[in-house]
Amino acid sequence: MTSKQAAAVLVASLLAWACSSPEPTPALTDPDAQQAAPTAPYLIVLGTTQDAGSPQAGCTKACCADLWTAPDATRRVSSLGLVDPATQQCYLFDATPDLPRQLRHLSQAAGATTDLPTGIFLTHAHMGHYTGLMHLGREAMGAREVPVYAMPRMGEFLRTNGPWSQLLALSNIELRTLQADSTIQLASVANKPALSLASPEPVEGNGTKLAVTPLLVPHRDEFSETVGYRIDGPNKSALFIPDIDKWERWELSLEEQLAQVDYALLDATFYDGDELPGRDMAAIPHPFVVETMALLDGLPARERSKVYFIHLNHTNPLLDAQSPASEVVRAAGYQVARFDLRLGL
Repeated sequence: MTSKQAAAVLVASLLAWACSSPEPTPALTDPDAQQAAPTAPYLIVLGTTQDAGSPQAGCTKACCADLWTAPDATRRVSSLGLVDPATQQCYLFDATPDLPRQLRHLSQAAGATTDLPTGIFLTHAHMGHYTGLMHLGREAMGAREVPVYAMPRMGEFLRTNGPWSQLLALSNIELRTLQADSTIQLASVANKPALSLASPEPVEGNGTKLAVTPLLVPHRDEFSETVGYRIDGPNKSALFIPDIDKWERWELSLEEQLAQVDYALLDATFYDGDELPGRDMAAIPHPFVVETMALLDGLPARERSKVYFIHLNHTNPLLDAQSPASEVVRAAGYQVARFDLRLGL
């Protein structure tokens, strides 16, 4: 091979590498999670974008233009994983259109031998939060009795509407009904989760004590109610609210809820009201990032640092970690959730 031919091969190889979109390398970014691994439970961010993803169908704006030809493998729809390395059990919060890759990433993080999660907790019936259940069905994984935790209206929606009803008819999933403010204790007993509703103490089992509590939040509830979740581990706790209309419409105080947890992953669909020119923002209400920061601005730096903004629309400048908006958020003491962020519980 001549030197020119060798150079050509090298250039071609570099171009192929640069144009590929490999699976992101996991990285423990929370000191507690890193120190405690692999025995302590932790949350893992499996996606940060709004329901329709990024790039979004039909979008020709600058925010999506380059992503059509050079996709970003970290741009996945908002979802959390809960991992208990001691038992290799893993739970999923919301079943998104990106479910296959998210399940694989979650199972690899947990060191599990299967991509099937121990259970799935749903927040509501908007497209980015439950439609990934289709991948558990006959046309895909053909799963058996995967526990799906849902509020009463959400469960009724799945039971009475196809194709979701087929998942139940074929026993691909098993519905478990949640009640607002009632805590479910998760523990490993003979490799199956032990559940207790509204139990004041964690269930004793062979695994780590973990608890999940659904909290009703106001949102566009066309097909189901909407919940966020409080997730409690043996040492720390988190609040996960990917969708809410406006904080002032919530019967609870965000400031008070923030004081009770160590992390808060909060709805940041839109950075401000100028993001969608020509759209009636009142028809798609969410707390703008600038509104949330203004609401919490008087809190101590420690409290503000608990906030991780998540569920970002494809137009949201916070998707770019180097954007001026991201710098504003960091300077104000807040954080933006990024793919594979791990938060020790």
